[in-house]
Amino acid sequence: MKLSALILALIVSTAPLIAQQTEPAQPPQSTPPAQTAPPAQTTPPTPTPVPTYTAKYHGDPARSDSEFAALAYMRVVMRAEVGFNKHYGHYATTLAQLVHSGTFTQRMVNPDRGDYTAGYKAKKDGYILAMTPRNLDADHRSFYAEDDGKIHADETKPADRDSAVVETHHW
Repeated sequence: MKLSALILALIVSTAPLIAQQTEPAQPPQSTPPAQTAPPAQTTPPTPTPVPTYTAKYHGDPARSDSEFAALAYMRVVMRAEVGFNKHYGHYATTLAQLVHSGTFTQRMVNPDRGDYTAGYKAKKDGYILAMTPRNLDADHRSFYAEDDGKIHADETKPADRDSAVVETHHW
């Protein structure tokens, strides 16, 4: 008996809630109204904001994920060069010589780095490393580094040693 009383109380208490959720039926219209209102003006959907870059660590100089990847590649090359120089007494003359120096892999010899192209040039007692974007803009700056541990950036032209320094490494 208690169970049936509980079920009945539950039905009685939820009936008003169920009634509020159902929409009243619309009576069918046999004839259209004489004058119809113009269709309501709809506002165009607001464009989805372009996601902004979120820094990956404190002091991250990148402005986009593409720049982050380009700078990470440069750090790996620069660190491999430090190890290569310590081991052989000179810097590598090609990227291929850096394979297995530090974390530099065979796959990294390929100069196609997504939105960037890597450029490497050996010089007497050093090297030049450049990362050139496919499209040069504020989120795809060009980068330049030498054996001094400084990474330079420029958003208007290919970066060189006179461009602004965005990172300095002392390995």
